[in-house]
Amino acid sequence: MATDNLVSEHLRAIRTDVAGVKATLDEHGPRLSRIEQGIAGLRREQAYDAESTAHQSTRIDRLHQRIERIERRLGLTEE
Repeated sequence: MATDNLVSEHLRAIRTDVAGVKATLDEHGPRLSRIEQGIAGLRREQAYDAESTAHQSTRIDRLHQRIERIERRLGLTEE
């Protein structure tokens, strides 16, 4: 009979621990979703920044070519 009480006591403790773990998992699910959404947002921003940088590089290259043409026409280059 003492064994039954001991087993019951251990089972109650295990149930309590399992309930605590379930509660923690229930908390972590939505938090993990918010973290994933935040990372996706950062990736979108990073892609936008890369696109913007590429456009700026293209415009700078075109301006550089135009300046070189102007300098050649005006005879300002040292060749």
